[in-house]
Amino acid sequence: MISWQCLNSTYRSHFGLVRLSRGSNQKNFLRRQRGVNQHEANRQYASHSQKPVEWRPPNMNDLPVPRGSWKTAYNSVQKRYNRQLIASIAFFTGTTIYAFSSGFIDLNLAPPMKNPSGETESQKSSSSSTAESESERSVSKQSGDAKAMPISDRPEDIPEIPSSVTYLLIGAGTASFAAFRAIRSKDPYAKILVVGEEEHYPYMRPPLSKELWFSDEKETSKTLSFKQWNGKERSIFYEHEDFYCSPRDLPLKENGGVSVVRGFRVVKLDPSTRRAYLDNGWEITYEKCLIATGGNPKNLPVFEKASEEINKKVTLFRNIKNFQELDSVSRKAKSVTIIGGGFLGSELACALGKRSKTTGIIVNQVFPEAGNMGKILPEYLSQWTTDKVKSEGVNVIPNTSVKGVSSKNKRLILHFNNGQELLTDHVVVAVGLEPNTELAKTSGLEIDDVHGGFRVNAELEARSNLWVAGDASCFYDVKLGRRRVEHHDHAVVSGRLAGENMTGAGKPYWHQSMFWSDLGPNVGYEAIGLVDSTMPTVGIFAKATEEDTPKAVVEATGEGVRSETELMAKETEPSSVDIKPRPPVVGDDYGKGCIFYMRDNVVVGIILWNLFNRMSIARKIIGEGKSYDDLSEVAKLFNLHSSE
Repeated sequence: MISWQCLNSTYRSHFGLVRLSRGSNQKNFLRRQRGVNQHEANRQYASHSQKPVEWRPPNMNDLPVPRGSWKTAYNSVQKRYNRQLIASIAFFTGTTIYAFSSGFIDLNLAPPMKNPSGETESQKSSSSSTAESESERSVSKQSGDAKAMPISDRPEDIPEIPSSVTYLLIGAGTASFAAFRAIRSKDPYAKILVVGEEEHYPYMRPPLSKELWFSDEKETSKTLSFKQWNGKERSIFYEHEDFYCSPRDLPLKENGGVSVVRGFRVVKLDPSTRRAYLDNGWEITYEKCLIATGGNPKNLPVFEKASEEINKKVTLFRNIKNFQELDSVSRKAKSVTIIGGGFLGSELACALGKRSKTTGIIVNQVFPEAGNMGKILPEYLSQWTTDKVKSEGVNVIPNTSVKGVSSKNKRLILHFNNGQELLTDHVVVAVGLEPNTELAKTSGLEIDDVHGGFRVNAELEARSNLWVAGDASCFYDVKLGRRRVEHHDHAVVSGRLAGENMTGAGKPYWHQSMFWSDLGPNVGYEAIGLVDSTMPTVGIFAKATEEDTPKAVVEATGEGVRSETELMAKETEPSSVDIKPRPPVVGDDYGKGCIFYMRDNVVVGIILWNLFNRMSIARKIIGEGKSYDDLSEVAKLFNLHSSE
């Protein structure tokens, strides 16, 4: 039997829930629905002033008589509660989604990233059409580079160019490449940003005037791949583009990386605040900075003053664009004239001379010196080199300078200082470089009055946390005094040293850099130190063999960059053959030899003529700085007569 206390407890607990959610009218309605005697229900709650009701044991007639099932009534109430709960959740969810999508609610606790003008990215997008075009140009410059992370996974407010980096390298040439390799070797997690004016990743320049011209492939100017003298194919780019990451992804790289911003220029530096300003208005703060802006090709006044129509037919040879332009011209034009007799002009003359044998193009070379490379080589060797260039099919015009230029029938007429004229279709100016020091004027940096270039100390530092390397640096040589060098090896070594010093090495620049020039695969030379034809020279020569050519050295080492082949050089034993010095005579064949350049009876420069992989010996001789009475004994160190 069910006890009264149990039923009464169940009854009260159920209707207690009802009382919490309904008014008094509803409670009474439910009680009437279930047949509850109102008088009996309120009996226990009678006022204390009334006479208490006498208690008696309850019987079955006193219990309420429900109309319907208790379970059905309970479920009906719960369904109503559930409908109200679902409606409330749906309303709250919809309101939240709308608030987030409209930007009314933003839970990003980090400060918004700003561009250099101080605007957030959302403000910038609605500022002006000019600002939008600048942003679109930045995006288009970097299109195709953001491969490290899908765009959908990257934060929307990260700018295309980082606003702050640890290492900033200005210039995307050989010096910068050597620098970021050195930085990464010392600091594997370094984040390095390179800013370059060209649209290309870092590449080597020497093949532009050498091996690229000797390729038989018509697509060479597009692929920029060439065959070394040993036939091995190689690209002029130091690294594949997949090596680099997108500038936008650089801050997200946990293990660091190298990014190149192409087609932009740094117009100003503030060394005190360590801030760089780009030509598109962006600002970049840095911890360490390297200036490696290289040089710009010199022009002649007659062309600077000429009309735009004339200058369209003039090439200042320096970069990939210049190579591609001249390659296209040389396949269509009837004649090309090269102005300049230095190593660049002579290399281009030999290269185009070889092409003339298949295309029929007329190649002229004009320079004020008496012979090719007359500023470097002694007179007798310069004349021998001139004959070599002529044998390649080049019309060499020495002792001549250009005093004027005019046009006729879409061709150029060059007016010479001797009154003669030359009709040509295109002109290539190869008369040297001017160091690119535009940043000095805007940034308060010192320029050397004698040599040009940014003046730096022995550690290549121009200011605190600011270094300079490559063609644009004027450094202090501990052996030869203050110098400025414009060659590939110097760019490699100075860039590498600057990169090491940026990581705290503090090393001085002691390296004696070298340079080389090839007049085709059979004649070449390497030089080190101060080489000037106005200085006293002593040349010692021997008969050459088939192994004494640029082609042979590349075949032996597999490396076309001569500054790298010396790292693979083997020790050579000094020669014991006695050499009897004599003056040069007409008909001498300068097969191979050494030319010593003297200052106060001390060797300050050496040229190795068709003599390769002996640069370490030459560097040691200059480093010692000794005075020699008999240089024929010094020449024995190079083992000139080893194969005779």
